[in-house]
Amino acid sequence: MAGRNRLLVPQAKRALESMKEEIAREMGVELGADTSARANGSVGGEMVKRLVSMAERQLES
Repeated sequence: MAGRNRLLVPQAKRALESMKEEIAREMGVELGADTSARANGSVGGEMVKRLVSMAERQLES
């Protein structure tokens, strides 16, 4: 199942990785295979919330 998600803008990969690491630090989550799916997923969920919020702010402008 790995590799199914493709970025529409490949140049965004670095920014998304940085965002993921920042959120994980804020939440006190050590990302990786040894971390529970719930903890890893919570980081992904927070990323989605923030990205949606950013998009909404852009649409308001």
